[in-house]
Amino acid sequence: MSVVYERVALIGLGLIASSMFWAMKRGGLAGEVTGFARSAETRDTAREIGLCDRVCDTVAEAVEGADLVVLCVPVGVMGSVAAEVAPHLKPGATVSDVGSVKADVLAQVGPHLPDHVHFVPAHPLAGTEHSGPRSGFASLFEHRWTILVPPEGTDRAATDRLRTLWEGFGAFVDEMEPEHHDLVLAVTSHAPHLIAYTMVGVADDLRRVTDSEVIKYSAAGFRDFTRIAASDPTMWRDVFLSNKEATLEVLGRFTEELFALQRAIRQGDGDHLHDYFTRTRAIRRGIIEAGQDTDAPNFGRAGPKP
Repeated sequence: MSVVYERVALIGLGLIASSMFWAMKRGGLAGEVTGFARSAETRDTAREIGLCDRVCDTVAEAVEGADLVVLCVPVGVMGSVAAEVAPHLKPGATVSDVGSVKADVLAQVGPHLPDHVHFVPAHPLAGTEHSGPRSGFASLFEHRWTILVPPEGTDRAATDRLRTLWEGFGAFVDEMEPEHHDLVLAVTSHAPHLIAYTMVGVADDLRRVTDSEVIKYSAAGFRDFTRIAASDPTMWRDVFLSNKEATLEVLGRFTEELFALQRAIRQGDGDHLHDYFTRTRAIRRGIIEAGQDTDAPNFGRAGPKP
């Protein structure tokens, strides 16, 4: 691959930003990459591990002369960070983000940006339960989807250039309207995370099941809830507050389905349960066929330790 952007600024240095940096360096996709984080401790860690070509102590220094500025901060502070960045943006630069909510980000960030820059919001559908500057790795985005959400009237060349960068990371790239993106993610990510948090909370409340039993026998399914529920709490707080309508719509539907299953169990309606589980199993097969997970036994994990 050749250089897509001569200078890239990463604002916020957590899992996604650090993975973007390592992927850019691996593929030779950027000339210089600068970085900024609000926390001095994070900046020191980034310098220690060689994250970014230059770690800056101010936003202004980080974005000066940058062709691409990526806001890698929680959704709840996107607006304030955009306001801080805006006066220092180079004419013709592209501003993007990596937030998992898009309509709210457009509303927060767009009004602060000057007319002489391009705004192309993005959402990489990739991550782990880990966070912080040490958590990133170059292959995070490989064979995972990144969704671009350019506002109406966005320069086509700016969008295509950003697409080239994400494809250089090994990602599949698609484009969506912001409201549709938020509904899709409420179904595939936001509501499942909330349900996982709830299940872990329920287990914590069931004092008749000891903590050691919850941990020891978690391979029965609870383990996968705990992995999801270990994700960054600040990020997920902001996601739910920013994607309120779509998440509540999906949770309402989930509640209806849950009541129907409760009724089937109470009434001994085995046919309803079997038909329901057959339909949902087909969705799992579709995910595997799309290359978004493995069909290896036990999700490809090693066996449990005694």
